[in-house]
Amino acid sequence: MKQIQLTVGFMLLLAFNAHVFAQQIRPIKMPALVKEYQQGQGILVVNFWSTWCQPCIEEIPHFIDITNQYKKDSVQLWLVSQDTKKLYESGALLQYVQQKKWKTNLLWLNETNADYYCPLVDTRWSGAIPATVIIRPSTGYYEFYEESLSKEALRSAIQKAINSVK
Repeated sequence: MKQIQLTVGFMLLLAFNAHVFAQQIRPIKMPALVKEYQQGQGILVVNFWSTWCQPCIEEIPHFIDITNQYKKDSVQLWLVSQDTKKLYESGALLQYVQQKKWKTNLLWLNETNADYYCPLVDTRWSGAIPATVIIRPSTGYYEFYEESLSKEALRSAIQKAINSVK
């Protein structure tokens, strides 16, 4: 009987830990996202992407690798999906991210009108993706990229943000 109790207890502990550590994608509206990254700490690399965007998918692994290399410099990566509400609500977006094994801050942009939300990020943004903002609120550093970034370009952009002063 004691063995059964220990086994059940262990299984419950595993289930609880799996739930606690399960990856999530947080929905967010653009004004809230902009406010969060303007008030953020350290250096934020905010990448706008979608599952249907091949250049986006190709650059995300090196975004994760490089930002992880700069964690000591308080660099964080936020991946902001622009996929459809249906893909998000069905769980297919989360399933896609889990298949890719992307471990970072994941958000789903709960917006449909690019004419409204793009200028909130940058007035130059045409809506094309991938698009990336690198921001360091403490120094006022802000750079916008409406293009794919190579490893070298991303590393250089992060280094500029690290070296920025108020």
